[in-house]
Amino acid sequence: MRCNNPFHDLTRFEFMLWLSSVAMITFSFILSRAGDALTLLASLVGVTALIFVAKGFVIGQILTIVFAMLYGIISFQSRYYGEMITYLGMTAPSAAATAAAWIRHPYVGTKEVEVHHLSASEHILMWILSLIVTWIFYYILAFLGNANLFFSTLSITTSFLASFLTFFRSPYYAAAYAANDVVLIVLWVLAAWQVLPACPWLSAS
Repeated sequence: MRCNNPFHDLTRFEFMLWLSSVAMITFSFILSRAGDALTLLASLVGVTALIFVAKGFVIGQILTIVFAMLYGIISFQSRYYGEMITYLGMTAPSAAATAAAWIRHPYVGTKEVEVHHLSASEHILMWILSLIVTWIFYYILAFLGNANLFFSTLSITTSFLASFLTFFRSPYYAAAYAANDVVLIVLWVLAAWQVLPACPWLSAS
């Protein structure tokens, strides 16, 4: 049985967007001289997953599982235990469940998933569960001595919202992922700042 190449289903613009993203990530990695191969691999898998999730292709969820495992290892190494728990304990299982849900709800005549709009009860359930998850994980992360506790907890909230909306095939999942990306940028900027060698002009009094 011949497997179809998912890249063939991308438009020229989408393929060039993916290719330019891969090139920028690789170039930044080479330029920084401070990363490791695992970080580069996770970034490349992540950006590839994003383009297919945005298209509503099931393979995007499969790549998300791979990314979650890689990202969990990297987070553990940086003492971001909240990120590790979130991606290994929530994002990866959620992506697996989402893949199954997307397979059962294809848009007629395409490889894309059928869009679902949340009902009022689903909206209420989403916010109640997100508050519960946030409250529980705040104390778990505090107990573990998680670095940058506030932003780590906020990352769990946005990750949960993104996973919930993706599972229910809501078109607003992208907004939740965008919010999570902003939090992640803050987290990893803080992590990078903490490992920078002390600068004489910063320590000078």
